[in-house]
Amino acid sequence: MEASSHGRWYWRPDYLGFSVGCAVVWAVVWILVTLASTGTVHAMVYVFLGWVIGWITATIARVVYPAPRWTLVTQERRNQASRA
Repeated sequence: MEASSHGRWYWRPDYLGFSVGCAVVWAVVWILVTLASTGTVHAMVYVFLGWVIGWITATIARVVYPAPRWTLVTQERRNQASRA
């Protein structure tokens, strides 16, 4: 999949782009949390582990049960297919 340009920002509309974005956000969150108290760090560990479990199960689900073919077709192709 190619990165599409919307203005000056580039967006990868796939799971890799989502995962990299999440990693960046979690890095910022961890930097902010380490500046807080120890209790906050311990609480955030559980939140992070819950998110990781959800991310792993979603990744497995995407591999085992890929999206139906019609959801992978772009809107333009969908319009062309309905006219034919």
